[in-house]
Amino acid sequence: MSHVNVVPFRRRMQPRDPHESHRVATPLELFFDLVFVVAIASAAAGWHHGLAEGHLGDLLGFLMVFFAIWWAWMNYTWFASAYDCDDVVYRLLTFAIMSGSLLLAAGTPALFATGQSTLVVAGYAVMRFAMVAMWLRAAANHPEGRRTALWYAVGIASVQVLWIGRLVLDGQAVLMTTFWLLVALELLVPVLAERHGVTPFHPHHIAERYALLTIIVLGEVILASVQAVQGALGQGRQPGLVLVIVGGLLTVFSMWWLYFKRDHAVLFEGSTRVTFAAGYGHYVIFASVAATGAALAAAVDVVQGDAHTTARVVGLAFAASVAVYVWSLAVLHAAIDGERRERVIGGVVGAVAIGIAAVITSVGATVLLVGILLALAVAQHVWSERDTVSAG
Repeated sequence: MSHVNVVPFRRRMQPRDPHESHRVATPLELFFDLVFVVAIASAAAGWHHGLAEGHLGDLLGFLMVFFAIWWAWMNYTWFASAYDCDDVVYRLLTFAIMSGSLLLAAGTPALFATGQSTLVVAGYAVMRFAMVAMWLRAAANHPEGRRTALWYAVGIASVQVLWIGRLVLDGQAVLMTTFWLLVALELLVPVLAERHGVTPFHPHHIAERYALLTIIVLGEVILASVQAVQGALGQGRQPGLVLVIVGGLLTVFSMWWLYFKRDHAVLFEGSTRVTFAAGYGHYVIFASVAATGAALAAAVDVVQGDAHTTARVVGLAFAASVAVYVWSLAVLHAAIDGERRERVIGGVVGAVAIGIAAVITSVGATVLLVGILLALAVAQHVWSERDTVSAG
């Protein structure tokens, strides 16, 4: 019996069954995520260095680059959930998108430095035009979904042409205005396309893909914790670094626990409005996690004396990133079960985290206390669920 995986060069791109049993992420999708984490790390590094140098305006650059990375990842993920045919052509187009993400990552430093990067736009163009090719394949092979697929293909291509044309513009105000206008157009393309027929995505597969990217982005926080450990070992036992290490680990473990305390698949099984809100809303979750890792890395710089900003500024950046994460999760989870308590608890935890950073001047103490606060939020959830099970 042969154990060789035979991959056809080209097969008909038919829609996948949205109710397929045991649908899980494929090795290609996992490889795809692994490559994209390089681009995410590049964006986070830009904000880390900007924050450590006191260049708070670099936060905007981080959010801009992160949008490009997240949007390309999201578009491919939803397409793959509906039309993954795993032939040679499909794999090559996926590799093209992955290559584009690496080009984008390579151009990130220039974007942070000047606000414009030809390499970032080139990388984004490679990713987007590869997606156009995929949607055209779907249009040719799936008659029932042709109008939707063509709307996607034409919409993505049209907006991408505008991104390329934006390279000739100059001036901070013009660049910022056109950027957010094009972001709005990008977000509008799926909304308009899905009006002509809902893409047959798999809700549980989509929920798993989002969960996997959350875990990958949490790796940025783990990386910052490792840097703190290396600093502590290299410079002797510094109390500040010990606080950052313990607080950072408490934070990342708690962030993971809080995300996975609900089954997110239900968000993608309901109305189109809720599906879009959950899908788009994850940008805030992913970006806040990456920003938390960047702020934690800057906290290590502060303790080691390598930063050119104050401990309070870095502490506030760390606490604010955590607060945004908690707030966005609270809204997401409240949409699942309709409980107002989720929003209240999330609001309180986020507000207290920022309050801690506002009054404490030690960045190590801030990181530790915020980590303890999140751990208490996890403990409250575990205790609450225990009471619910006991009552039932």
